[in-house]
Amino acid sequence: MATIRGNSVLPARREPITLHTADGLELVGELATPADSDPIATMVCLHPLPTHGGMMDSHLFRKASYRLPALARIAVLRFNSRGTSSLQGTSDGSFDAGVGERHDVAAAIEYAEFADLPRVWLVGWSFGTDLALMYGLDPSVEGAVLLSPPLRFSKEQDLQAWADSGKPLKVIVPEFDDYLRPGPARERFAVVPQAEVVAVDAGKHLWVGHSERVLDEIVARIAPEVPAPLPHEWDGPIQKADSSAYADLTTAAFKDLPR
Repeated sequence: MATIRGNSVLPARREPITLHTADGLELVGELATPADSDPIATMVCLHPLPTHGGMMDSHLFRKASYRLPALARIAVLRFNSRGTSSLQGTSDGSFDAGVGERHDVAAAIEYAEFADLPRVWLVGWSFGTDLALMYGLDPSVEGAVLLSPPLRFSKEQDLQAWADSGKPLKVIVPEFDDYLRPGPARERFAVVPQAEVVAVDAGKHLWVGHSERVLDEIVARIAPEVPAPLPHEWDGPIQKADSSAYADLTTAAFKDLPR
């Protein structure tokens, strides 16, 4: 029995994928599914702001792909939005401040649908939460989990659209977020009656040191049949990723993000 650490990679079927957008771009991605069974739910990751270090390999989403297929039978679909680079590669196009990215979200949802992935949920982090709110109300999407939502690009009408849809929102807000803290978040999301706002004590925007809690909260929403909390040990093959190879998000990367 081995302890699951930040760089632990549990067994899964991992394959590089290419998403094709309606405006002619190719986006770099990866799909991780359980090694020896079908997934019970799907997590489509929408990463933080690429102009400030966000990418498909940002640490929470990387750890989700490392762990959740094995521990929770969740398929994890990650991709670099237009113009975004990571070790997985660089997607076509250029950052479009949340406008052209509507096609990126649509391409990811379409891929999940055509691949017959079950129970599709969007999981956005920071900028990715705005994309989920603005473009995530697709018939094949069950709901969304929002991590550190700044509500910078999305508007009140986007929140109202979610309210009208009745689709669930889980909003996970760090106590010491730089942009939207739990109290104001509850006020802003009050327009969505079905929104569940969860405050995480001592958390900050980048969730450093809180990965396990965040992954537990995601799984509790999108795959509630999985026992909680997730195991901290693994009795089976385990690999170790080279963490030094990843340019993780840091607090400094967000210091100039407009409020």
